[in-house]
Amino acid sequence: MTTPRVYVIHENPEWFPPLAAAFEAEGVPVQEILLTEGQIDLAAEPEPGVYWSRMSASSHTRGHEHSKEYTRALLGWLERAGRQVVGGSHVLELEVSKVAQHGLLRAAGFDVPRTTAVFGSVPLKEAARTFTDGQDVPFITKHNQGGKGLGVRRFDSLAEFDAYVDSPEFEAPVDGITLLQEYLTAREPFITRAEFVGGEFVYAVRVDTSAGSFELCPADACEVPQVIAGAVCEVPGTDGTATETFSVRAEVTAEHPLVRQLRGFLADQRIQIAGVEFMETVDGRTVVYDINTNTNYNPAVEASAPASGPRSIARFLGGLLDSEYATAPAGAPAHV
Repeated sequence: MTTPRVYVIHENPEWFPPLAAAFEAEGVPVQEILLTEGQIDLAAEPEPGVYWSRMSASSHTRGHEHSKEYTRALLGWLERAGRQVVGGSHVLELEVSKVAQHGLLRAAGFDVPRTTAVFGSVPLKEAARTFTDGQDVPFITKHNQGGKGLGVRRFDSLAEFDAYVDSPEFEAPVDGITLLQEYLTAREPFITRAEFVGGEFVYAVRVDTSAGSFELCPADACEVPQVIAGAVCEVPGTDGTATETFSVRAEVTAEHPLVRQLRGFLADQRIQIAGVEFMETVDGRTVVYDINTNTNYNPAVEASAPASGPRSIARFLGGLLDSEYATAPAGAPAHV
């Protein structure tokens, strides 16, 4: 039987090299499971090891429209066989639903944006009028099953929104669910992303939003021009300039009250690896609005951070692997 190792379940090879380097540096055996196609022998036992799912809610934008379903099938098989899975079935369902994220965060006492979920495109215009009380006030849309800023657009009037919904530019969400959300004004032009590995805080990332882009993915592969509300908005740093879109926010530490609250929340939800985004607003709110369970790491941030995100992951998963198989007979089944 294969030597136990860490198996990384994903669908985007462009995001894997920094992780592969981290596993190599930590001396942890690793193997990819690329879920763009493949097969499962349902009568067979999964190979021994620790399985980490980092399936992305935006996989359909890369031509992998069925990868989430493949992942559901694979994770179910692994979990029924008793293999240890980090980012298991319950985490995948959270990753692919901002409605679910909003509900859990709100129930846990976090300040979250006022949000309405609209099913289908026909009710959108009427739902926007209900959401704004018929007033021309700023609001944004999001795709429920998103990532990469999918479907995120700002509208300043109902007439502008109506025109968008009726236009060829309208982006239909892959699951048919569009979110209408209050537009929040940041106290300063940035949002913060708190990174956690193994349930512990690693560092916080300051993401500059002064260019107006909703593209907040920190990976190199994400840094491309984005179309926001019909206008091309260049992401800072893509033209070779030294603009720091992503930087370490050193004053946010493990003892920060929100970080401690988030750590408890992630433990309660059995989420071991995640990046959680929040914004401090002009009216004194600290609003938590997104949970990323397939978090990526920015090279500039990694160069100056007090710890490495990918190497923290490699050490964490390597530790689980050692604990699971150090004293177990070769080929013995793991336990969740």
